[in-house]
Amino acid sequence: MLPPILQNLRIPVVASPMFIVSGPDLVIAQCKAGIVGSFPALNAREKDGDPIQLEAWLTRINEELDRHNQSNPDHPAAPFAVNQIVHRSNARLERDIEICHRYKVPIWITSLGARTEVNAAAHDCGGIALHDIINNVFAKKAVEKGADGLIAVAAGAGGHAGPLSPFALVQEIREWFDGPLLLSGAIATGGAVLAAQAMGADLAYIGSPFIATTEAHAPQEYKQMIVQSGAMDIVTSSLFTGVSGNYLAPSIRNAGMDPANLETADASSMNFGGDSKPKAWSTIWGSGQGIGAVKDVVPAATRIDQLAAEYAAAKDRLAHL
Repeated sequence: MLPPILQNLRIPVVASPMFIVSGPDLVIAQCKAGIVGSFPALNAREKDGDPIQLEAWLTRINEELDRHNQSNPDHPAAPFAVNQIVHRSNARLERDIEICHRYKVPIWITSLGARTEVNAAAHDCGGIALHDIINNVFAKKAVEKGADGLIAVAAGAGGHAGPLSPFALVQEIREWFDGPLLLSGAIATGGAVLAAQAMGADLAYIGSPFIATTEAHAPQEYKQMIVQSGAMDIVTSSLFTGVSGNYLAPSIRNAGMDPANLETADASSMNFGGDSKPKAWSTIWGSGQGIGAVKDVVPAATRIDQLAAEYAAAKDRLAHL
């Protein structure tokens, strides 16, 4: 059974936290439209001596969602989540944990390593911790270290995607784990959300379709490339961060490289002390394989309306088979 905070969503969807792209505008729009919105803590950056941006973002999100809930008691906003990169190179981790604990962030998403102290901090302020994994071994380690739920990042997902079929990954996890399970990997329609549930996941974890929204903090060229591209335009490479990820081939070509002949890099090159990738790669844009379903740039609420309509239609279609 899902914990109360993940129940009563408009549709069973958590919006994934996207590097650079996810910020307060997008998160607030997603939550008001009835799905969990999220952002990476590292997206909130400030120059030395400036006020702490993460605190400003959390203040704004909490205040705007509270105003919405007071004005719409019958249709309250969904909760929000903050993603913590727990890799050892993230020098901000301890500071960001303290801030999220102080602001009582309701949902914590952890990536690139499972840390008991992060899960403990989430629990201590009344939150839940979800950890993203790419295989069953990492899934078991995450639960052993106190994660409440798992995000199965399968083949076709944007960003740091796993290599496994969603069918295989969900099947193996569900053999031993009956807690909250989210599925990520080329989910871009309401029908795909229902399919994720049919195979055993509780919720879908959707990122790339929200790049092509008006609230996304992404260059217009990036948004249009999402609209104009499809699954065949996605390239898998470890070159840009040291971990295998999925990227838009046109952005790689625009940077003067051949998407079919990229060098590789290993995990030792990962560094989250500042930007998560060198400035040389700043216009290499990530995406999952599901973007063929994205036909235009629209407000996040419109995208969620579409997902909700497709989800209802898919349920109706199956009921009449």
